[in-house]
Amino acid sequence: MPKTKVAVTIDAELLARIDALVDDATFPNRSQAVELAIEEKLGRMARTRLARECAKLDRAEERALAEEGLSRDAAEWPEY
Repeated sequence: MPKTKVAVTIDAELLARIDALVDDATFPNRSQAVELAIEEKLGRMARTRLARECAKLDRAEERALAEEGLSRDAAEWPEY
């Protein structure tokens, strides 16, 4: 995937922590450290959004919808 260069302003203490990770060879450079951090944060945000949306569902209503027609269909299933 092509990469685009951007300029950002980062707190000096946070940058020092990133530099320490680069110095320890946890990351090869600042760019990769920042890129991974952003990627992970966006992934967490996507998962928490799914959890928030799921929390809005009515469990009883969802169960009823999922089980709708199962008893009728079960009578047509072969014995195993």
